[in-house]
Amino acid sequence: MPSDARILIVDDHVDTLYALESALAPLGYRVTRATNGDAALKEVLRGQVGLLLLDVRMPKVSGLDVVRYMRRVEQTQHIPVILLTGFGIDAELTSAAFALGVADLVTKPVDPWALRTKVRYLYNAHQRSRTLEQEVRTLRARLKEGAAPPARALPHPEPRLPGQRDDHATEPPRAPTSARDDGRT
Repeated sequence: MPSDARILIVDDHVDTLYALESALAPLGYRVTRATNGDAALKEVLRGQVGLLLLDVRMPKVSGLDVVRYMRRVEQTQHIPVILLTGFGIDAELTSAAFALGVADLVTKPVDPWALRTKVRYLYNAHQRSRTLEQEVRTLRARLKEGAAPPARALPHPEPRLPGQRDDHATEPPRAPTSARDDGRT
């Protein structure tokens, strides 16, 4: 696994949590779970969540409410979310979900093969994004500190490169400048 980030699965039905864990097990990612929206938000805010599989309809705090909150917090706004629904997908749900930046909307029961493909892609893309963001932060910090720019290529240690003509060593003899100098009288 590329990092220590976890996949958080959230559903208020324990049997669904077990099914999702079983479907994701072959990927080898660390999986944690929550049974309601409040617990999901607490886990996400603790950090190290690389992807969220989230049931839409849960008591008190719905899946859409969780996503709305996550998108307002800088540390969680870019975590990919796959919403799960057992009630079918309608235009209103689709519109609300994608307006919040949800990566996908999946109906239950979930096809394990399709879910693994989506999770692998989204998780790895998120990890690459986090790695690039960290590199950018590191480079910006170095620039602010006044760190020296990256070293330039050093000049070749031999001033005369192989195949380069040395004008002084192979200079042809000069032509005579006057009649006296050319050996004729």
